[in-house]
Amino acid sequence: QLRLVDSGGDLVQPGGSLRLSCAASGFTLVNYAIGWFRQAPGKERELVSGISVADGTTYYANSVKGRFTIARDNAKNTAYLQMNSLKPEDTGIYYCASREASHPSLRTRAFSEHYWYDLWGQGTQVTVSS
Repeated sequence: QLRLVDSGGDLVQPGGSLRLSCAASGFTLVNYAIGWFRQAPGKERELVSGISVADGTTYYANSVKGRFTIARDNAKNTAYLQMNSLKPEDTGIYYCASREASHPSLRTRAFSEHYWYDLWGQGTQVTVSS
């Protein structure tokens, strides 16, 4: 069974940091692009970051540039989202997602649109509050 498992969400004070993990089961991430999404209560899901299969091409939403860093560790079959200088508006459920992108025309692309992604994690709650 193909599965992504999100973890690492927590309650954190403004200015704090968290690292979210996305572990793949039943397949290997080596040929899959990765995206991180978040959804606040009553709000639409938004893409906050993405990373390509090859060359480390990344995408960041303007709201998180300079604060968040996406990474992948193919040896561990896991992707990460390092979140620094957290703000209350970062609060939400965070989901990782993936899509196969081994074709040469896709390997260096960081997908910035939600409809590109095929497989989703269950979500992990991030709450930034005093």
